[in-house]
Amino acid sequence: MEKQLITFNLLEEEFGIDILYVDGIHRLKEISITRVPQSEDFIEGIINLRGQVIPVIDLRRRFSLGSSPQDRHSRIIVVIIKDKPLGLLVDRVKEVVDVDEGVIDDPPEEVSSIDKGFINGIAKLEQRLIIILDIEHILSAGEKEVISELVEEGEEKVQDK
Repeated sequence: MEKQLITFNLLEEEFGIDILYVDGIHRLKEISITRVPQSEDFIEGIINLRGQVIPVIDLRRRFSLGSSPQDRHSRIIVVIIKDKPLGLLVDRVKEVVDVDEGVIDDPPEEVSSIDKGFINGIAKLEQRLIIILDIEHILSAGEKEVISELVEEGEEKVQDK
């Protein structure tokens, strides 16, 4: 059986997420991110996309890999997790790939600095490895609650305008 993944880079590493979660990919220069004071370090801010307030997290900071440089390659991948949109700031989106589930291994015990709980598996393709993220576990329950509050506050501000 095959999975379709959207692949992207953080630093030099290649990551993938199941395309079924992806709602859209947006250039950073097309969207204005509103910073939210006193929020978690990895929360980049919120965006207003077609009237919908969407929180954006910097995946590099989420994985303790430093800040993402914001340049012409930067993208926000909007994913839907349990009916709620979330923007993921990444260095560069690469492509959509079809991956046979037979080439996906469980993450090794000594996975880099990224918490193993975020990873569904490692896809081995010819000359490359793709770290497949478990998008539903990218945030803890407490972090999801904080982000929901940010969205509510952002929606109130949008409605007040």
